[in-house]
Amino acid sequence: MIRVLIPTHLRQLAKVNREVELQVNGPVTQRSILDALEAQYPMLRGTIRDQTTQQRREFIRFFACGQDLSLESPDALVPDKVTSGEERFMVVGAMAGG
Repeated sequence: MIRVLIPTHLRQLAKVNREVELQVNGPVTQRSILDALEAQYPMLRGTIRDQTTQQRREFIRFFACGQDLSLESPDALVPDKVTSGEERFMVVGAMAGG
């Protein structure tokens, strides 16, 4: 099982706790994790990535194992510790302002 931490505003939308567990079939990539997340929680479609282009939304970041994965290819494999469930894949709402 893949453990995914999602930000508060998306937790409220999906009516879930801080962390969700997902079954991901095939290679575990950002894309496959997000596909599984959106399949299990369809109300999240379009909130993390654009529905048409599938590109990450501007103020959303992805982290795992202390690394910022946001600029990695969506098809790159995530760290093994995420695949094993030892570490979480984190979806974080970035903050901006001055």
